[in-house]
Amino acid sequence: MNVTFAVHKTNSKLVASKFIFVTGGVTSSLGKGIISASLAKLLQARGFSVTIQKFDPYINIDPGTLNPYEHGECFVTDDGAETDLDLGHYERFLNTATSQANNVTTGKIYHHVITQERQGAYLGKTVQVVPHITDEIKRRMLLLGESGEFDVVITEIGGCVGDIESLPFIESVRQLRWDLPPSDSLVIHLTLLPYLKAAGELKTKPTQHSVKALSEAGVQPDILVCRSEYPIPMEMRKKIALFCNVQINSVIESLDAETIYDVPLLMKKEKLDERVIKKLKLTGGTTDPDLDAWKEFLGRLKNPTEEVTIGLVGKYVELPDAYKSIIEAFIHAGAQNECKVKLKTFQSEHIDRETVASQLKNLDGILVAPGFGQRGFDGKIETIRYARENNIPFFGICLGMQCAAIEFARNVLNIKDATSTEMEPETKNPVIDMMEDQKEITQMGGTMRLGAYVCELKKGSKAFAAYGKPKITERHRHRYEFNNKYLKAFEENGMIASGINPDTGLVEVIELQNHPWFVAAQYHPELKSTVQNPHPLFVKFVRAAIQYAKSKKNIA
Repeated sequence: MNVTFAVHKTNSKLVASKFIFVTGGVTSSLGKGIISASLAKLLQARGFSVTIQKFDPYINIDPGTLNPYEHGECFVTDDGAETDLDLGHYERFLNTATSQANNVTTGKIYHHVITQERQGAYLGKTVQVVPHITDEIKRRMLLLGESGEFDVVITEIGGCVGDIESLPFIESVRQLRWDLPPSDSLVIHLTLLPYLKAAGELKTKPTQHSVKALSEAGVQPDILVCRSEYPIPMEMRKKIALFCNVQINSVIESLDAETIYDVPLLMKKEKLDERVIKKLKLTGGTTDPDLDAWKEFLGRLKNPTEEVTIGLVGKYVELPDAYKSIIEAFIHAGAQNECKVKLKTFQSEHIDRETVASQLKNLDGILVAPGFGQRGFDGKIETIRYARENNIPFFGICLGMQCAAIEFARNVLNIKDATSTEMEPETKNPVIDMMEDQKEITQMGGTMRLGAYVCELKKGSKAFAAYGKPKITERHRHRYEFNNKYLKAFEENGMIASGINPDTGLVEVIELQNHPWFVAAQYHPELKSTVQNPHPLFVKFVRAAIQYAKSKKNIA
């Protein structure tokens, strides 16, 4: 593909990429990440190389220390960055890995500028929001474009226009619009058209005010994407175009969708990609996006031939975003198996030996989710015992794997006080223990085993059968590990280590031999599941659940 670009010079560096900035107004959670990912998918399907980055206005360095109830799950990249969950959407849609450079926070910006100031980099100048903070934001916004890898860089600005926290980012976009040639950048603004039941109509005023706030900050949007529960009449589109200074064909309707994976097709129907290509004067792509594989996935997703119910047991189940990647991985694996996966969530804190059977009955599979801390720990142990003893397909992830090891030690090896030093630092039987290089660490953020590590799989194991190859890389986010002092006793009693890190000897995967499907991983497989490549462990787990469901019917 031969793509031609006007190469421009910014901050003394040559940049050949085109830049799209996505802002939001009226309210949060309108779906900037999904719109960004959908547009990126459409451009990618036309043959362009695209990446997406997220700029978050909070002062935390990253979401690694945030409670999942605050910000949803923490998504981890191959290079060990703890990032916003929107990066998960980017990867799932584009099937390309993101990195440290794809997520920037106010905290990172200020940390960098203050560190530079302490080192004397500003030569005694008064350090200010403009130009020092905005210059650093602009530098980060252009960074991926300078790599030469991407035709288009999409930048999603977190928060809402008008928020105090977002002002430096909007100001940086304003400046970049002047720095870059006119056809090398554009702004897409996402707004809400609320439906007032009493009036019986959609209202445009919130969108007008949102665009006004953005314009007052010096940024005029090129395209408006209007979220709505109802179709937007042509007369209303004309009104929005008139009052918001955009062309009528740049007022894009974004209706609520059955699934987020419908959104690229909905945006194609609205010709969002065509408007972007015309405004950016992008050349060299195909006439139409190749979405055949995407449509096949949707066809399998919406026309299942099987149905299973899987229990998701965790401590943050009240907020689905806390387990976003797991939920999406089940969607991918379900479609791969032409199976509808009904997820039923259980608060592990409410499970005990007396209630476990009544709560978890009628499930076709059980997944024990990741997490930190004591709360809900005992409930996870009881859940795993129930799955093991009743031959129910089981999948453990991170803490779920550690709980599986502790449950086995307590109830099979009869080591009744077996536990993790995370829960009981002075325990005499630390089946799960902290790595030596972690014991001296006092800071919380960014200090765990993070990012991609190699794992070698044992031939003949369920894990090997799932992946179909002996060596894999998977992403980690944890501080505690399986204690190899107990490994011999585990394997002698039927719980094998089917995945080992070749460099450290640390156990990555355990599985029960005399069980239909009992696999637990120290890493986070859900983080690498995409539409194009559903994760093999999830695919096999769903398949095991289908077989279990069929066996129950045969018995009945």
